[in-house]
Amino acid sequence: MKPSQAVDNLIEISGLRFSRGSRVIFDGLELAIPRGSITAIMGPSGCGKTTLLRMLTGQLRPDEGSVRVAGQEVNRLSRPDLYALRRQMGMLFQNSALLTDFNVFENVAFPVRENTSLPERLLRNVVLTKLQSVGLRGAAGLMPSELSGGMARRVAMARAMVLDPELLLYDEPFSGLDPISLGVVLRLIRLNNDALGLTSVVVSHDVAEISQIADHCLVLSEGRVIASGRPDELADSDSELVRQFMTGAADGPVPFHYPAPDYRQQLLGSS
Repeated sequence: MKPSQAVDNLIEISGLRFSRGSRVIFDGLELAIPRGSITAIMGPSGCGKTTLLRMLTGQLRPDEGSVRVAGQEVNRLSRPDLYALRRQMGMLFQNSALLTDFNVFENVAFPVRENTSLPERLLRNVVLTKLQSVGLRGAAGLMPSELSGGMARRVAMARAMVLDPELLLYDEPFSGLDPISLGVVLRLIRLNNDALGLTSVVVSHDVAEISQIADHCLVLSEGRVIASGRPDELADSDSELVRQFMTGAADGPVPFHYPAPDYRQQLLGSS
């Protein structure tokens, strides 16, 4: 990688190895995510997509290798420096993770109250501006129990953006959404990324949906990136595994059956 190229990457991961017990999650993972892009992280279940997000936020530390965000090696940061880096990140969790005892306004205000000393009037303006950006300024007084799944996801998005982060991380943002809500969230990810100059990393199983907005896709399998490129390029990949994942085919390198003894022998042996 040329020095001029490195400046354009917000995230760089090199030689990443990580295991849980005897199970290898990453085995020499290498990837780079350019600034200002929407990058989709895809792959079969259990390939380490959410684990990768936890590496980026410093919740997990690699066994070997380097994880760099905004030029800083995450796994070598002190606790104060790690917290400072996290303030440059926003996170949208798979289940939205709204605080059930707080209304919509206070959910969005929570990161601001925890990390700044803004006067109440300015805080109010910031929160209402973010709610306006996701179309929910009128829902500021509602409780999480009064929100639909799509509304809760949009409130969580407003909260993730409220500190004006440089990096937004989305963990399965389309899970459980109806088609209309899904379309709204897709549009918001694209619009906010472009309007605010963000870098977005989206972990998703929803190939057709994320392909509509992603600038770049990375497919993980067996601890490595097995394919990268634009969504249309991956659909025509030479890799049978990548094609199976992109098309959702039941038959292919990822088998339907979990490894098991011979079926006939097992049945006869149990009688």
